[in-house]
Amino acid sequence: MDLISYRPVKSSTLFEGSSSRLRARKISFRRRASSDEPSSEMPPKERIAYFYDGRDVGNVYFGPNHPMKPHRLCMTHHLVLSYGLYKKMEIYRPHKAYPVELAQFHSADYVEFLHRISPNTQHLFADELARYNLGEDCPVFENLFEFCQMYAGGTIDAARRLNHQLCDIAINWSGGLHHAKKSAASGFCYINDLVLGILELLKYHARVLYIDIDVHHGDGVEEAFYFTDRQSTYFTFQVMTVSFHKYGDMFFPGTGDVKDIGEREGKYYAINVPLKDGIDDASFTRLFKTIIAKVVETYLPGVIVLQCGADSLAGDRLGCFNLSIEGHSECVKFVKKFNLPLLVTGGGGYTKENVARCWTVETGVLLDADLPNEIPENEYIKYFAPDYTLKIPNGNMENLNSKSYLSTIKVQVLESLRCIQHAPGVQMQEVPPDFYIPEFDEDEQNPDERVDQHTTDKQIQRDDEYYEGDNDNDHNMEDGP
Repeated sequence: MDLISYRPVKSSTLFEGSSSRLRARKISFRRRASSDEPSSEMPPKERIAYFYDGRDVGNVYFGPNHPMKPHRLCMTHHLVLSYGLYKKMEIYRPHKAYPVELAQFHSADYVEFLHRISPNTQHLFADELARYNLGEDCPVFENLFEFCQMYAGGTIDAARRLNHQLCDIAINWSGGLHHAKKSAASGFCYINDLVLGILELLKYHARVLYIDIDVHHGDGVEEAFYFTDRQSTYFTFQVMTVSFHKYGDMFFPGTGDVKDIGEREGKYYAINVPLKDGIDDASFTRLFKTIIAKVVETYLPGVIVLQCGADSLAGDRLGCFNLSIEGHSECVKFVKKFNLPLLVTGGGGYTKENVARCWTVETGVLLDADLPNEIPENEYIKYFAPDYTLKIPNGNMENLNSKSYLSTIKVQVLESLRCIQHAPGVQMQEVPPDFYIPEFDEDEQNPDERVDQHTTDKQIQRDDEYYEGDNDNDHNMEDGP
């Protein structure tokens, strides 16, 4: 049975009452001018939408000694602010994805369990914790479900803005959690926002290309579309997944061999580029450009989703590649040059100061902005000591990827692509509605309709919420113990 189902999810108590509007809120930034900021007079040619909500996503704590630190998102955002990049983008606070939205891919029972579980009650659900793979890697923590709703909502909102041609590039650094399965958490990932974003894009785009440069294989996204028929209730579609990752030596998740190319109707639409330890900028970017150029030429996607996991950088706590930020961001620059609608997300990355550096540089790449290497003063400047610079050098790792090995991988991948003689003949049929929840305009809402105080409070934008400097609400935030 295919892992993707487009049939509406049956309602339960959890899935009812989702009558709030789904539209993301645009944020106006108030900020003190600085003569040290790069000039923002020349706007980028593309329209860029950027999604961020530090209140929920950046304040999450996975627990002591856990390598996932959502705090890295606050650090990234403050660098984006300090470099003045926000002036060239439209900034949005994403909506919190409704359970019914999450259940467009994930099983309803799994979504309900994530909604129900808490640190105080998890001892009552030993069987369910095991069934849904919650535990050491994927712990139960405070506000777990809200965390999932927010990062998934950002990717869904990004896809919708692209669908309606309201932007050319959409960025959600909190997204990119590519390991989550239909009915289980995996690899620090609970909800697969990428699959949800792709499903949204498929409503308007017949062919979606997914590219993953995380050091770990994008197994959750690949698996979601591995067997998927191209016919659905509403339209004909295709998804091609391309993952560049470490493979072998029992490295997580243990999937992604070059021979894994998809099955049934999905055959040849999964491309895996398995790499060994220590790959450097020159080797990685050369292979990346060769393969992606051929993929785009052959497949002719209508939109691209790019997962920019930063654990492929040199020196990452969990990674084993030797990429500099320049090498990593060169991949983003190359994909941007295709001038296709582009959804960019984060992903892995466990040396948080380097994650913040990387995603800030890549925000600049998407904006065609050259950033000074010296990091401007910001609330997290201490994390960038002692050099306080944006770029990081390569490490001293040995590159175990020989020229002959990389050549063999390239030949195998290109051979698979040759099996797709030309772009698949896809004819769009009826476009389904945006999920099954209508959008509501707040001007049209019934003023007599009762809204609980908690919901009202959450819609208020505090005056001090996005200030830079002493007034910023994140300035005292520290990592957990």
